[in-house]
Amino acid sequence: MIRNKYILLAFRLIVGGVFIWSGLLKAVHPLDFAQNVENYQLLPRLLSLVVGLALPWVEMAAGLLLVLGLFRRGAALAAAGLLGAFIILISVTMVRGLDLSCGCFGSLSGKVGLKLLAQDIILLVMAVNILLCLPSHFSLDSVRSKSV
Repeated sequence: MIRNKYILLAFRLIVGGVFIWSGLLKAVHPLDFAQNVENYQLLPRLLSLVVGLALPWVEMAAGLLLVLGLFRRGAALAAAGLLGAFIILISVTMVRGLDLSCGCFGSLSGKVGLKLLAQDIILLVMAVNILLCLPSHFSLDSVRSKSV
């Protein structure tokens, strides 16, 4: 595990920034994202709609908490869980041979493939490091713990 506080700060900002950006782009057109979810052919239509409406807000919340360093471990756990689910979804989609846009970044999304899988694995490694590291000096958690 990485212990350098500057690298861990960079990880927090990268993972958090990606989640904020991704969630924002999906939240702008939630029905388009819900259709992307449905295109994976894994969830019923109603559940695809629920995921399409809710997931962007969960991503933005986790990303904002990571960037701020507030409830860092919970936010990192949420990010790692989502990334793990995305990795499984991408892998299953590739095995099934579906040619889909991932829907990850709204209209800016690329195709499901090895590049996307590698990106999510790298983000997962960063999120796990954030989850397992000691509290950072560069976070609201450190300020919050001193005031308690």
